Amino acid sequence: MRKLHNHWITLDEWLEWYRSIVEECRLDTLADLEAASLLDSMVKGRALEFTQVEPMLSGKFSLVFGAGPSLEADVKKFVEFPQKDAFTVLAADGATTALLKHEILPDIVVTDLDGSIEDLLKAYAQGSMLVVHAHGDNMHQLKSFLPLVEGRVLPTTQTIPFGCLYNFGGFTDGDRAAFLCSSVDVKAIVLAGMDLGDEIGPYSKPLSTLTPERLMIKRKKLMIARMLLEWLATKASVPMYNLTYHGVELQGIRRLKSLGELPLHKLS
Repeated sequence: MRKLHNHWITLDEWLEWYRSIVEECRLDTLADLEAASLLDSMVKGRALEFTQVEPMLSGKFSLVFGAGPSLEADVKKFVEFPQKDAFTVLAADGATTALLKHEILPDIVVTDLDGSIEDLLKAYAQGSMLVVHAHGDNMHQLKSFLPLVEGRVLPTTQTIPFGCLYNFGGFTDGDRAAFLCSSVDVKAIVLAGMDLGDEIGPYSKPLSTLTPERLMIKRKKLMIARMLLEWLATKASVPMYNLTYHGVELQGIRRLKSLGELPLHKLS
C-alpha cells in the first residue's frame, strides 16, 4: 500500500480529514474509489512519476493561483513583478484561464477538470504539466479528457493511493496545489486568488450556473480549503504567505501586499 506522499502528514491524519469531509459534504466514498480506479487504468504506463515533477518545484518559490474574486488583481501583480523566474507558477483549474489571458503559462495545473477544458488543453499544448484529480463526480470528465493528452499527467486521488496514483493531501484544487508544494523542498508557498470567503470568483464558477444548493456546497468547500491550509501551516516546515488582495485572513499565514516583500535573497 502506498503512503500519503507528504512527509509532514501521515496517511492516518489525512484519512481522518477525509472522513470528516465525506460526512460534511455527503460524498460517496465508493464513487471516489471508482473514479480513482478509472484514472489509474486510463493513465497507467504513461503517467508521470513524482520524481519527474519534483525538480520543477524544488528550490524555488511556489506561487499558487486559486480562482477567487481577487485572481485578476493578483495576476496583474505577478505580471508587473520583475523577478518572475524565482517562481514556479501553479494554477488551480479555472485560474488557468486568467493566467493565459495575461500571457502567463502555468508550470503546473492542478485540476479536477471542472474548469475550461479548452484552456486546460491550451496550457497543456504549450507545456504545462497537469495534476489530474479523480473524485466521484468527475468520471465523465476523466473519460472525455484523458484520451486528449498523451503524457505530462500526474494522477491524484483523495482516497488511499494505489497503482500510479498519488495523494499529497488537500481537497479543492487550490489547497491541493499547496499540499503538493509542501511535499517538496520549496523556498516558500505563496497563495494568490485564494479569497476563500462567501463570494465566488468568475473563474471558479459562473454564478448563473449555481443553484442555491450548489452555491451552498461551493461555499462549504471553500471553508474546508481554508481549514486545510491553516492546518498545513501548522504541520509543514515551509514558509507560507498569502498575496490574495481581498478575502479572509488565514491563521498562521502572513498576508503580503506585494511579491517584493518575499525574501527572494534565499534563492542565492
